[in-house]
Amino acid sequence: MVTVAAVQATPVFLDREATADKVCSLVKEAAASGAELIVFGESFIPAYPDWVWRTPAWSDSDFVKRLYANAVSVPGPVLQRIGEAAAAANAYVVVGVTEVDGGTLYNTLLYIGPDGRLLQRHRKLMPTGGERTVWGMGDGSELGVVSTPFGVVGGLLCWENYMPLARAAIYAQHCDIYLAPTWDDTWVGTLQHIAKEGRQYVIGVAPLLRGSDVPEDLRGTLYGLEEDWMSRGLTTIVAPGGKVIAGPVVEREEILYADLDLTAVQQQRRMFDPVGHYSRPDVFTLNVDTRAKSSVVFDEGSSA
Repeated sequence: MVTVAAVQATPVFLDREATADKVCSLVKEAAASGAELIVFGESFIPAYPDWVWRTPAWSDSDFVKRLYANAVSVPGPVLQRIGEAAAAANAYVVVGVTEVDGGTLYNTLLYIGPDGRLLQRHRKLMPTGGERTVWGMGDGSELGVVSTPFGVVGGLLCWENYMPLARAAIYAQHCDIYLAPTWDDTWVGTLQHIAKEGRQYVIGVAPLLRGSDVPEDLRGTLYGLEEDWMSRGLTTIVAPGGKVIAGPVVEREEILYADLDLTAVQQQRRMFDPVGHYSRPDVFTLNVDTRAKSSVVFDEGSSA
């Protein structure tokens, strides 16, 4: 049995340091309630770049300059601070960030262990629509899972979860607790389907944001105030087989808790294991390239 916490909260919009402070505070709060796995939403630090859906492409320089200035380096001081909070809480912490690496930003999910170390980094494989104007693409080298004393934890970001082959790659690593941080507002049915298909627990968590959270100097006429919802949340926890066991939480900040009995995963997979006895490797196979990709490869030349 493990207690998990899905944190539906509002980041301090495009303010990395203040949002990191909030993450550390919420980790402490969740751990005080017994949580051993604490999950935050997509690009929680320094906030999801919602403006890509509201502005013409390449006309968002004021937003993007601030996004670059507040993006997270891995490794870096923000990761170190959250690692210290995870260690103090003796909990696994998973948080979405906009990561900066050179001149490119990535939509990244960071898995941090109870010793404060970074265990896994997952960069979104395929940014969606307008997201491609701010985020680069990940590769198969970061399509992994994390083994914990209570089970295997993994997952995908937002519309990656609509990629059947990506889901299959996670299932094949015997994921017990599947994380689906998102920005989608029609998500509960997707979470239930993944739980039914993969026969694992699913935690779907999104940030909570509305127009009034955007700084006034950026808001202009692009954003309204309290009634201009960017994300209403819909944080939900689903059991293997598809039954909702917590949530959805809508339009308010809340930490959603659930006690997960991991023996339920095995019981469900006796009936349906999509990468085990219910698969047909004689008919279908999936090859996943887990090599890191670089546009430049430096080979050592041989001496004559």
